[in-house]
Amino acid sequence: MERIVECVPNFSEGRDRGIIDAIAAAISSTPGVMLLDVDPNPDYNRVVVTFVGSPEMVGEVAFCATAVAAERIDMTRHKGEHPRIGAADVVPFVPVRGVTMTDCVEIAKRYGKRVAEELHIPVYLYEEAATRPERRNLATVRKGEYEGLKEKLRDPDWAPDFGAALFNPRSGATVTGAREFLIAYNVNLDTDDAKVAHEISLRIRESGRPMRDGSAKIVVDARGEKVMIPGRLKAIKAMGVPLEAHAISQVSVNVVNYHITPPHVVFEEVKNEAATLGCKVTGSEIVGLIPLEAVLIAGRFYAKNNPGLTEGELVQGAIENLNLSQLGRFDPKKKIIEYLLESEGE
Repeated sequence: MERIVECVPNFSEGRDRGIIDAIAAAISSTPGVMLLDVDPNPDYNRVVVTFVGSPEMVGEVAFCATAVAAERIDMTRHKGEHPRIGAADVVPFVPVRGVTMTDCVEIAKRYGKRVAEELHIPVYLYEEAATRPERRNLATVRKGEYEGLKEKLRDPDWAPDFGAALFNPRSGATVTGAREFLIAYNVNLDTDDAKVAHEISLRIRESGRPMRDGSAKIVVDARGEKVMIPGRLKAIKAMGVPLEAHAISQVSVNVVNYHITPPHVVFEEVKNEAATLGCKVTGSEIVGLIPLEAVLIAGRFYAKNNPGLTEGELVQGAIENLNLSQLGRFDPKKKIIEYLLESEGE
């Protein structure tokens, strides 16, 4: 394909294999797209799916997968550790080759309009497709989550970008938009205390934490908004979550721009903060896919004074030093997007 768009929809189901397979089948059965990765997490009760295709096809396929989610997922029964606002929770479109961000914004808008009109699900636009500055940030759009959505829709300031402001109890709402390549990266701690992971996330994430006065009350400015103490790392979103299946906790991170803060910098910073809280980092994982460049940046960092390493050696060095296989084998051919595209094209 000369023109490639990546779509990374997140669905609120990480336990029922039948539902996950049905969503994947809606994608893989369509000519003109390639299903690259299906990554369910039972603790988050969420599956991250990655596929690529032409600009003409990705929106169509995303809609088909969303229709399956609307039919098979009942949000009134959904419980999980990860924030979510709907069955097809967030559906971003990412320019990969031969397309612009503007192209992806238009795909998101067409997709959102169709979801609202045909599936009767309210849709919000975020990131580069956002219609208002306050809607760029996914966390802001998703604030209150599914449980607070009914009340949120009553607020005129939170009228959906597509569809009526009517609560759909089964499917919730969907957030769609266009963005740069995001790396979903989790750092594992040797404690099951999610409070420790959350404390670390507050220290490292760009948005930081609210400032508090001597009475521990949150400080607000003249407009009544919270005064924030910024975290240490730019272009990083993070939160702490328990991972009961492994009796550990994670600092769950979205690397918004790996050119500003690559994953290995996150890993090293979490290690430093964990040490101050009496715990250790044991490994990490990539949810979905990662660009080769981000892996090579880590490989070069850990290679230090050994500049003569091959690409394969740099990749292996990154895998070992970040312990990316702790919770499941990190296969470069299946997790690095360039390698996967090459193998799928053979």
